[in-house]
Amino acid sequence: MKDKKKDTFLAKKDERSLTNVNYQRDRLFKKGINLMADEKLEEAVENFEMILRADPNDVEAMLKLGYSRFHLDDHSEAMRVYDKILDIDVTNPEAWNLKSLVNYEKKNYAKALDCVEKAIDSDPTYGMAWYNKGCYLSMLNQVPDSLEALKRSIEIDVKNARKAVKDKDFVNVRSEEGFKRIIEVVLIESLRQGYHTIGSIVWTTFLGKEDTIKGLDELILKGVVVKNEKRQGFNQIIPIYDLVPDVASKLGAKKRGLLGPKTIGKVSTPVKSLKEVGLAVQTTMAAIENEDLEKTVESFDAYINPAKCGQQMIDEFLDEHREIRLFKIRLDDKGQDYLIDNKKKMLELFENMEMTVTKKLRANVPQN
Repeated sequence: MKDKKKDTFLAKKDERSLTNVNYQRDRLFKKGINLMADEKLEEAVENFEMILRADPNDVEAMLKLGYSRFHLDDHSEAMRVYDKILDIDVTNPEAWNLKSLVNYEKKNYAKALDCVEKAIDSDPTYGMAWYNKGCYLSMLNQVPDSLEALKRSIEIDVKNARKAVKDKDFVNVRSEEGFKRIIEVVLIESLRQGYHTIGSIVWTTFLGKEDTIKGLDELILKGVVVKNEKRQGFNQIIPIYDLVPDVASKLGAKKRGLLGPKTIGKVSTPVKSLKEVGLAVQTTMAAIENEDLEKTVESFDAYINPAKCGQQMIDEFLDEHREIRLFKIRLDDKGQDYLIDNKKKMLELFENMEMTVTKKLRANVPQN
């Protein structure tokens, strides 16, 4: 007769061993990432190589190993690592993009372009790959195509606009009217999405305040944007920017209407806005708990759309607004698996928001 106690002990021991292996791997990986952040790249390489000795096909560790090798100027070894990743998964967009950077450093822009196009084929929403494609096309003096790639990268991630303005790789296209309009395009898109104050426009576009004001003034002169004023509180008057009606209708803007000079209308009170955020949080948490991808993504619109709670989020929950936008991008890109893997992290974010909303409501509502 088999010894059941012994079998149970061995099973638990095997389970612990498996857990320990994963724990050790994750510990080494996290340590490697921290070393990369501290620019201790050689030590980071040692950590990633230790992971790969246990599992030679750990793609995530290989990507970080290749990236560390690349920044140590060991381009041949970085390329070897990326090629190994592509042997495992030929559609890995990050490996193709990183491989393009190695060719870029070697000034082989045609090969770099070929690699980054494969990255885009694998993931058409990969903003950095589109940005790099714009750089390579510029270096190859293919100006119109470079501008199109750059515009596509900005549509995916508006931070690329500010980066492009200072990027020496775009020297060949900088004098083009299309390049000069990059900031204007970004500002128009921000207005189209419903962001009307300097603060919210700066936040959503990642442009500097000075560049934002200058760009808006130029758009006003061109007759594309109008500037009005809105009273905030008892004494403060803030400038409000909006697209002119004809432009907005052609762009398909989701408009909340123009505000006349010093408009003082009936607006949502802070309490009402906070209650709306609170209700949205409840809906989102239920969707996340049920691991309902479609409803989770749909619920995020309440925090992002300025016609709903978007402006309130920027005013009251700026960090959370950024995190939710990032969550939405990742969910759109990676789907159900990302929701399951990050369920706990998402719930913690919204639970903290719920507690903050409750405190703010108690502070604003008179107690009987």
